[in-house]
Amino acid sequence: MTHPFKTTITDGVAELVIDAPPVNALNDAGWHALADEIARLGRDPAARVIVLRSEGRGFCAGVDIKELNAYPERIVSVNAGNYRSFEAVHRNPLPVIVAVHGFVLGGGIGLAGAADIVVAADNATFGVPEVDRGAMGGGAHLQRLFPVQKVRMMYFTGEPITAAEAHRLGAVERVVAPAQLRDAALDIARKIAAKSTAMIRLAKESLNGIEDGNLEDKYRWEQGFTLQAYMTKDSAETRAAFVEKRQAQLNN
Repeated sequence: MTHPFKTTITDGVAELVIDAPPVNALNDAGWHALADEIARLGRDPAARVIVLRSEGRGFCAGVDIKELNAYPERIVSVNAGNYRSFEAVHRNPLPVIVAVHGFVLGGGIGLAGAADIVVAADNATFGVPEVDRGAMGGGAHLQRLFPVQKVRMMYFTGEPITAAEAHRLGAVERVVAPAQLRDAALDIARKIAAKSTAMIRLAKESLNGIEDGNLEDKYRWEQGFTLQAYMTKDSAETRAAFVEKRQAQLNN
């Protein structure tokens, strides 16, 4: 099976690059494969830190809406793949640096929100268009990046924010030109890789333990509402409208 990503490990830095044209929207199988690979890297003795980034027009557009429009019953498995991927980042025994560019949407928010450190190209935008796609989810990870009221503004309107605004709000460590994004992420990764692996692993586990609440439990709560959303006529209509590139006819 061809996976929508490639992985290399150099001097302790594992680099996982998503490459699923045209917009890095992963299908059901792709999300599960990504989760497996991130978890595998956390167990690889050659890896001391993980960098997750993407090729193409944007970091990640989330799930494959076209697949779900054709096979809505796959939402349960897609939800599981999202959950497992975000958990693999957040609960990974190694620090995970996520480097984003272009659009960071849906599942892309989940990956970035689960990360330990986020760096962004200056063309990056962060958004959760879920309410316009007939779904829920992403709020728990968005709230790990941004303040509560900013999250609700983004969630209710579907309007994205820029990398500069994300940096101002403290979610992003560095904002650089797109051509410098990989180097910026690797610069931080090499600093971490040079530390004691035992100490960094303990630091990751201890920091996860002192977070407020349980990120995975919060996201699982949200996913229940995604299933409920899929039972509404508006959800099916918004997915069809997205695929057919037209305005959705909603039951307001």
